[in-house]
Amino acid sequence: MARTIHIHVAGYHLIACLETAAAPQTCATFLAMLPLRAKLIHGRWSGEACWVPFGDHELDLGYENHTSHPAPGHLLLYPGGMSETEILLPYGATVFASKVGQLAGNHFATVQDGQEHLAELGKRVLWEGAQDITFEAR
Repeated sequence: MARTIHIHVAGYHLIACLETAAAPQTCATFLAMLPLRAKLIHGRWSGEACWVPFGDHELDLGYENHTSHPAPGHLLLYPGGMSETEILLPYGATVFASKVGQLAGNHFATVQDGQEHLAELGKRVLWEGAQDITFEAR
């Protein structure tokens, strides 16, 4: 199983380490989705966070290393259910939520390289709109 994820978005290159010990099923499910090309948009209810929406595409996952209060750079995978399936990328103070209320997502990866760019990335998505994002395993 890959140990790192390379994320390219808005001219930034981020490297995230997979949380394979704490979230093995979520990591395996995420890796099966790769390579992934999508749009990163700013969160509407979660505070200082951006997200990659997947709509009604539900993943067969339960809670695993889940949280509603991720730190900057803690990537969450929400497998669907009460709200749409998504990846959350927090860049500051975040309480994971949707229009139905507070949610918990599976913390499956943590940005290790490029974390210093997260606040700037979040502000860019907020003020300039959706950005192309790619995820690749290495």
